[in-house]
Amino acid sequence: MSNPPIDVVLIGGGIMSATLGALIQRVQPDWSIRIYEALGEVAEESSNPWNNAGTGHAALCELNYTPEAPDGSINPAKAVSINEQFQLSRQFWASLVEAGDLPDPKGFINSTPHMTFVRGRDNVAYLRTRYAALKDQPLFAGMEYSEDPAVIAEWAPLLMKKRSTKQKIAATRATAGTDVDFGALTRALTNNVVAHGGQLALNHKVRSIRRLKDGLWSLKVRHLVGQTSYEVTARFVFVGAGGGALHLLQKARIPEIEGFGGFPISGKFLRTTDPKVVAQHQAKVYGKADVGAPPMSVPHLDRRVVDGEASLLFGPYAGFSPKFLKRGSWFDLPGSVRPHNLGPMLAVARDNFDLLKYLIGEVLASRAKKVKALQQFMPTAKSEDWELITAGQRVQVMTKDAKRGGVLQFGTEVITSEDGSIAGLLGASPGASTAVPIMLDLLARCFPNHYPQWLPALKALVPTIGTKLNDSPDKAKEVLESTAKVLGLTL
Repeated sequence: MSNPPIDVVLIGGGIMSATLGALIQRVQPDWSIRIYEALGEVAEESSNPWNNAGTGHAALCELNYTPEAPDGSINPAKAVSINEQFQLSRQFWASLVEAGDLPDPKGFINSTPHMTFVRGRDNVAYLRTRYAALKDQPLFAGMEYSEDPAVIAEWAPLLMKKRSTKQKIAATRATAGTDVDFGALTRALTNNVVAHGGQLALNHKVRSIRRLKDGLWSLKVRHLVGQTSYEVTARFVFVGAGGGALHLLQKARIPEIEGFGGFPISGKFLRTTDPKVVAQHQAKVYGKADVGAPPMSVPHLDRRVVDGEASLLFGPYAGFSPKFLKRGSWFDLPGSVRPHNLGPMLAVARDNFDLLKYLIGEVLASRAKKVKALQQFMPTAKSEDWELITAGQRVQVMTKDAKRGGVLQFGTEVITSEDGSIAGLLGASPGASTAVPIMLDLLARCFPNHYPQWLPALKALVPTIGTKLNDSPDKAKEVLESTAKVLGLTL
C-alpha cells in the first residue's frame, strides 16, 4: 500500500483490456498501466480462438441483426450499425500494423467469405427480403444472392454435395468477410502494451475491489502461484474479466450495478482438421437460429485459421452451466444473486421458457443428434471425421425492466460509476469484433475532461470516429480499400 497508485488497472487479459490499454497508451503515454490475469496466459477464456466464432462480426451473414418485422419487412439499421463498429476496429488494427506495433496481420486476420444459407420457402423469402434491404447499403456493396444450387455449390461445395434437389434453398455471399483469431490479436496487443511500459501480472486474481475515502480504489490481489495476497491502489479500474466481471462490480458496490444479473450459456463445437474436408470449404456460413435459441447459438459452418492451421467448426451447441467462466466455479451463478437482482432474474426465468427448453434439449442431445444437425448444412459429413470440443462460456445480461420486471439482453453492456473511475463490461455478442468502438465509448464516458484533448490522436488512429461511413459511398469504399490493403485482405 506504500507504493504510488497505479493510474489504470485492467482486470482480465482479454481483447477488451488489451484494446483499452493500447488506446490509453497512445493518448496518455505517461500513465502507468497494469493488467491482472488469473490464468497463466492472456486470451484463454472468451478471447481464445476455440472459444468464440472468430467471425469478425460485420453483420454480413448474421441474421439476428436483421429481424423480420410482423409485416415481413426488414430494417437494415442494426446490421449497418454493427458493420460501422467493425470498420472502426479494422482502422485501429491497420494503424497499429502501419506503425509496426502489430505483427504480420495474417497472423490474426484473414479474408474469408461470409455466407448465409437457408432452407425452406419461408426462410428463402426472408433472405431475399434481407438481401434487398442490404445490397444497396455502401458497407454491404458487393453482396451476392442466389437460389441456384449450381451457384451455391461454387461458393461452398460442401453445402450442396448430395443435397436433395427438391429442397428450396437460398444463400448470400460477401467476399469482404474476415476470420479473426482474437487470441493471437489479444496476445499481440498485450505484448505491445508491455513493450510501451505497461505491466502484465499473470496468475494474479483480483479478489475484491473497494472504494477508499480519498476516491482511489483498493484491490485485493492473490498471486495464485505463490498463494500470497497483497493490496494495490488504482485511480481507474476497468473490469474486463468476461463472466467474472459481474462479481467484481458487485463487490465494488457501485449503485450502477444494482439490478444486473448474469445468465450463463455454455457451448460446444464439432471440429475437423482433416485436410481433405477442410480444403473443400472456404467460407463462414451462417444459418437461421432455432425457435428459442439465443443469438450466440445460430448454427454456422466456419473455416477457421488458428496458429496458421486451417480447420472447420460447426455449432455451437448451446448448453447450460452455472459457471460464469470456462474455468470458473460451480457456485458462480448462485453466488451472483443479490436482493436487488433477484426479482429481475426470476422475471427472466418466467418469460424465457422457450430458451430454457432449448438449452435443456441441447444439454441432453446425443452425439448422433449433433452430427445430424451438421448434416443439415453438410450432407456428406461423417461422424468419425469430427471431434467435439468445448467452447467458451457466455454470460448474458439480465436487468430490470419497468413492464416485465426483468429482461434478458443479448448484447454488451458497459457499466460505469458516476464519476467514471471504474467501469466494466457485461454481456457477449458481438463482443470482440467491436472492442475498439466499445472502448472508445468508454474513454469518452469515463474521461470526459481528457477526451477532447485525446480526440486528435484517436482520430489519427481511427479516422472515421464520429462519422457514419455508410452515409458516404465514396468514403466507405476508400476506407474499406485502405484497411484491406494494410491488413492484406480482399474485397
